[in-house]
Formats: sequence, C-alpha cells, structure tokens
Amino acid sequence: MLTNYIKIAWKVLLRHPFYTFITLFGISLTLTVLIVLTSLMDHLIGSHYPETNRFRTLYVERMALTNKEKTMINSGSMSFKFLTDYAKTLKTPERVTIFSGDHKSNAYVGAQKIELNSRFTDAEYWRVLNFEFIEGKPFNEQNIANGDYVAVITDGFKKQYFNNSGELVVGKRIDIENVSYTVIGVVKGSPITRMFSYSDVFFPYTNPKSNYRSMEYGGSYMAMVQAKKEADLPAINEEFQARIKRIPITNIEAGFKDGSLEVRSEPFVQYFLNVLSEGDPARVATFYAIVGFILFMLIGLPVLNLVNLNVSRILERASEIGIRKAFGAPIRTLLWQFIIENIFITFIGGAIALMLTYALIYGINASGWIAYADLSINANIFIISLLICLVFGLLSGLIPALRMSKLNIADALKA
Repeated sequence: MLTNYIKIAWKVLLRHPFYTFITLFGISLTLTVLIVLTSLMDHLIGSHYPETNRFRTLYVERMALTNKEKTMINSGSMSFKFLTDYAKTLKTPERVTIFSGDHKSNAYVGAQKIELNSRFTDAEYWRVLNFEFIEGKPFNEQNIANGDYVAVITDGFKKQYFNNSGELVVGKRIDIENVSYTVIGVVKGSPITRMFSYSDVFFPYTNPKSNYRSMEYGGSYMAMVQAKKEADLPAINEEFQARIKRIPITNIEAGFKDGSLEVRSEPFVQYFLNVLSEGDPARVATFYAIVGFILFMLIGLPVLNLVNLNVSRILERASEIGIRKAFGAPIRTLLWQFIIENIFITFIGGAIALMLTYALIYGINASGWIAYADLSINANIFIISLLICLVFGLLSGLIPALRMSKLNIADALKA
C-alpha cells in the first residue's frame, strides 16, 4: 500500500511541473535555511575539534563575590592559585586543567606587525583538549618546572611568522613582546567560536607575563574539569560546590568581609546560555522566545503557503476522491494516502536541501569568514534534518488532507 501511495505521489508531481517546481522550491529553500542554522548551532555548542569532550566536562569560568549588604559585587575570572586550591585538588574528576583567557600580544616580522591571541596553560590542557599536532609536541610538566621559554603555535601563525615556509619550525625561535621563545609544537588552529581553545600561541603558565603568582581570588584564569563519563558530572559539581561553600570571605580591603562567594561550574550548553543571558533567567526566557519566533517565521509561514498549494492540488483530484469514497474507501485511508504523499514530496525537497546545504557550508568553510570553520552535516544534523522534513511534511499535509476528507461524494464527482 505504501508503495502505491508513493507511485501516485510521483505521478501527481509529474502532472503539473510548474506547481511541482513552486512546491519543491519552497520546501527546499525553507529546509536549507533550517539545516544551515542547525549546522551553525552544532558548530557552536557541539563537541568538535579540539573540544571533543564537552559532554563530560564542567566549565569553571566565572566567580562572583558579593558583600554582606549585597550592595557590591565583584565578578570575573579567578586566579591560578584559587583554581589550584579548589579545583585542581578535586578527587572525583579524571582531569582538571587551568588556563588563562585570551591575551593580546604582538610579534614582528621585519616591519610587519602580527597581532596575536595568546593563552597561558598548564600541561594538563593538552590532555583535556584533543589538539592535532602537525609538528612537535606540547610542553609538559618538566618544561613548566624548569621555567622553559617555549611555545606551541598554530599553523596559521606559523604561516604568518615564517612567510608560508613549508619547513619544519620546531626548535626555531620566535620573538613575541620582545621575549624570545623556542617553538616546541605546531597545532591545527581552533575556530574563534570555541572560546576555550582558540588562540594563536600557547605559553606555559610560568611565563613571566602570566601573573600566576597572584594571591587574590580574582584573576584571569579558568578551568575545565573533565569527568570519566557524563554521569559523573553531578557528583563532581557537588564536590566542587561543597568546597566553595567552605571558603572564608576575608577580603576586608575590598569591602567583602562576611559576604558570599559564588563560582559557576556547569556543562557547556548551560554555560553558553548563561553567557548569552548574563545569568538572568528573564533573558533566558527571552532568548527562547526569540528562537521560537524565528522558528515560526522559518517554518510556520512556509507551511501556510504550502498548505494553500496542497489544498489546490488536492481539490484538482476531487473526482478521484469521490470515486474512491463511492467504492467504500474509509476516510482514514484517504487521510493517510495524502499525508504520505506530502511527506514523500517533502523528503524530495529535503534531499535537494541537503545538497544545497552541503554547497553552502562548503562555501562558508572555504571563505575564511570564520577562521578554521568546520561546519558539517554529521550524523546528528542528518537525523535532525530527517525529523524537520517529517514535521514539515505532516504540518503541511494534515490540513489539506482533513479538508479533502470532508468532501461530499456527490460534490466530489461533479468537480
């Protein structure tokens, strides 16, 4: 029966090529936009190079110190010592890495100035993140203990500094901010949208400019706490938060004595939403409302247009419907026939949309608009695309099918 419905749908498509073109154009354009947006969202919050373990990682990025009267708040990243005392010593995680946010620095090649993003990290950083080393290796605990002036650079910085030379550069010297470093490794760069791994050059945290010796609570460092498996995250978070609650607030000079300290430790998606909303639940609700409105504009309006086209297409087949009803075809059978036909047409549009999406994301990746962009159509996006096609087909096919089912036999035969 299903095969017969698909054959009928195919013949209907061939009957009116112009209507078919309009229908498939509307479906494929709408689905292309939705799939591209899905790919972009996956690029932002999915587990991708080099942050491939996001699903089992807690992000400790921000602390907020509030005074007793709740009239003052000091919010920002933490010091290296603070994270060493309260995050690095956790018992439950598999690994914990401490690293700085992005710092701006400059390098010079002759008269050319190269503006860089630099980051200070510990040795564990290279185990938590899965960077691809094109040359050399990461700095290790021994390099840090020795205070070695070494650096890991990206392939992009290598091309700039060494004038696109294809030669190996491990062991060569680079000068950044009037300090000379030995290149110990070269990695494939990370997209700018991955804020915990994006940088041009990585230094050991013992770099003289890292300010890792600060004794204050606040600083420029953050941490990633990696679990053995995702199910361990709640226990890790509980252990960490229990330690935070025991911290005495003694920063009298800043006016925070007997105040409260909050340190967020959260999975990446929650962290991402908090960044967008700045921790305000009302802004999270607004964000979801905006997403809902955009989805309505992208799905709802095209569905309404497609419904009108489908109604016209179905009414052209009124005589066929009348004959089938006259011979005892139940309404349920007719409903399923037209819904399946519409889903079939939608999946054809979906196949076209996937091809268009592939071309678009290939263009985006190759354009350089997003450095190291790696948008893709992976298994998750493909499954979501199939679900979008199914929902789109059901929504745009149900109303015309219901209208068709109410046709009187006599009126249908006269059409």
